[in-house]
Amino acid sequence: MQHGTTHGGAPASPPPEFSRFVSADRVQRGEVVEEITAGEAERRALAARFELEAIDRLTATVRLSRVRGEMVRVSGELEAEVVQTCVVTLEPVRNTVSERFEALFAPDALLPDYGDEIDIDACMLDEEMPEAMDNGRIDIGELTAQHLSLALDPYPRAPGVEPPSAEEVDASPDARPNPFAVLERLKRPH
Repeated sequence: MQHGTTHGGAPASPPPEFSRFVSADRVQRGEVVEEITAGEAERRALAARFELEAIDRLTATVRLSRVRGEMVRVSGELEAEVVQTCVVTLEPVRNTVSERFEALFAPDALLPDYGDEIDIDACMLDEEMPEAMDNGRIDIGELTAQHLSLALDPYPRAPGVEPPSAEEVDASPDARPNPFAVLERLKRPH
């Protein structure tokens, strides 16, 4: 989650549109709770990033607590009012998004060094891989934005619009031939 740095000569990534940094040093024995709200310019920039027509509201309650010594667990709840584009009619579609999220952060010194290649073993998938802190800080705004993008409806539809049936898709002039239908015809005796 590092932004604005270069790694191995790669160009620096642009700064996130919605940054709210919390120093890991603030998180000691008790839980730290942050309420964050995206401003108008931040919502416009995030809408452009996620190819939305608009984000009318984005808020989150984020809780940070110390675990395993130097690591910090972040759990949050976000709420957003977004305007997406109907995949069928291209009309604006208003949606409310509510999502819970969780992540684990660790200082660079505690993260394994995978070099240039990451070979993810099946047993590692069950374990929670910590994310890197950015100079001892955690960007809870960017974390919220990332989870908003994951919670968006990938195929928004205007009210009353149903997805096209398989027959309608097959009858479409732009439809490609169904490869299984071609195989079925080959199997039939002539």
